[in-house]
Amino acid sequence: MIQLQRITQTQGSSYEYIERLIIESFPAEEYRELDELRDYTRTKSIFYNNLIIDRQNPVGMVSYWTFDRFYYIEHFAIDPKQRNEGYGKQAISHLKDIFDRPIVLEVEPPTLEISKRRIGFYKRQGFTLWDTPYQQPPYRLDGDFLPMQLMVSGMLSCEKDYPGVKTCLYNNVYGI
Repeated sequence: MIQLQRITQTQGSSYEYIERLIIESFPAEEYRELDELRDYTRTKSIFYNNLIIDRQNPVGMVSYWTFDRFYYIEHFAIDPKQRNEGYGKQAISHLKDIFDRPIVLEVEPPTLEISKRRIGFYKRQGFTLWDTPYQQPPYRLDGDFLPMQLMVSGMLSCEKDYPGVKTCLYNNVYGI
């Protein structure tokens, strides 16, 4: 059975596992500087950096933000050694069970096969792809905005809620 273990200290094997998985799973422009990530993990009360655990063993990680109207999944990755064993589906199902508000996440546009598969995975978990153009602000000072799209699970409407969701993410997650 999947469980989440929030990590608030950045020393030790649990945090090292999360950091390694982020580095292996995402291009550098899609995550913040590691010192900043460590600081957020220790100090930001609305930022949750979690191990995904199955039977006492880490199988992945998920980081998310808690906002008044929704949760935002910033990073979600299953350990490469554990992929294709259903852990991604179980983890998303668990998050949907414990969250009491809609869930928002960013995905790359469906231009490459891998991004199409990722979008398909989230759609099978009940997420809807918003077609409104969205630019992910840079995590790093020398970075560029990246074309992304938002996916949502729960009672948020693209037409009505997109401006507020975008403003919340830009202000709180990206600091602009």
